Amino acid sequence: MPGNSQRRGATRKGNSRKGAVVGSGGQRRRGLEGRGPTPKAEDRVYHKAHKKKRAAQAAASTPQGRKTSRPAGGGGGGRRGPRTSEMVAGRNSVVEALRAEIPATTLYVASRIDSDDRVREAVKVASERGIPMLETPRGELDRLTDGASHQGLALQMPAYEYADPADLVDPQTAGIPLVVALDGITDPRNLGAIIRSVAAFGGQGVIVPERRSVGMTASAWKTSAGAAARVPVAQASNLVRVLEAYRKQGFFVVGLDMEGDVSLPDLELATEPLVVVVGSEGKGLSRLVRETCDQIASIPMAAAVESLNAGVATGVALYEVARRRAS
Repeated sequence: MPGNSQRRGATRKGNSRKGAVVGSGGQRRRGLEGRGPTPKAEDRVYHKAHKKKRAAQAAASTPQGRKTSRPAGGGGGGRRGPRTSEMVAGRNSVVEALRAEIPATTLYVASRIDSDDRVREAVKVASERGIPMLETPRGELDRLTDGASHQGLALQMPAYEYADPADLVDPQTAGIPLVVALDGITDPRNLGAIIRSVAAFGGQGVIVPERRSVGMTASAWKTSAGAAARVPVAQASNLVRVLEAYRKQGFFVVGLDMEGDVSLPDLELATEPLVVVVGSEGKGLSRLVRETCDQIASIPMAAAVESLNAGVATGVALYEVARRRAS
C-alpha cells in the first residue's frame, strides 16, 4: 500500500471529514451556543458590586427631595423616602445594642457558632424581647454584613422613621417650645448625647439636615441611653428654610458659636419659643445658617479650653435655657 499505510500501528479512519459526527445532528454544537460572555460583577445578583449598584440606582431614582408634601409651615422639611435597615455586627456590638434596647427586627446567629457568654446573653435577651432569631450560614452572614467582622452574630435594625420638622411642636404641649437643630454634625455619638440632653431639659425634638449630616444609627441610639425612643428626630431637606419657617411661627433662632454676640448667661431670648442651632466643632455654623439666626450665643470658658464638642455644648446651653425659664 502507498505511503505509510504499511507502518506498524498506523490506521486509516473511514471518515476523515471535519465537523459533527454523522448522526449527531449538530447537537453538541448547539448545546454550546447561547451562553454569551460572562456577566459583569455588578450584574450578578449575589455579588457585592451588584448590591452597591442597586444602592446607587435607588439613591439616584429616589432623590432627597421626594417627600410627603407639607404645608408652607413645613419649610423644606418632609419625611424621607424608604431607607435601608442597619446591620450591627460583632459580638460586643450586638450585646451592647441589645442592652440599650435598640429597636431590632432579627438576630442572626452563625451556624455551629462557638458559644460564649456574649452569644448566650444575646440569644437570651433577644428571646425575652421577642426578636426573631435565624441560624445563618457564615457565607450568608458575610453577605448580610457586607464583609464586616461579625464573629457569628449580627443584629438587624429597622429603618428609622424620621419626623417632619413641622410636627415637632404640638400647640397642646405645656411649656415653652424648645427645639435643637444640628448644622454639620457628623458624629452619631454627638447626636445621641444631644437627644439625651433634649429629653432631660424638656425639648420637643431634634432637626438634622439630610445631606452631610449624621443620622439615627445604632451608635446614636446607644449614646442616647433610651432617650431616642421619646425624642423625635426630624430631617430637613433645607435647614435654612426650616429655620425661617420656625421664625414665621414665632420662634427665635439662636446659634451657638465661640464668637457670639451675647454670652449664654445673658441670653434674654431663653424664655421665648426657641430653636437652638449647634454647628460642628471644627467649622462651626455655616454662613447661611448664621445669617438666619436672630442671635449668636457663646459659652464662657477658661482661656485654656479652646472649644467643647457639640454634645457637651448643647447640654450646657439647654441647661442654661431651662434654668432661666424656671426662674
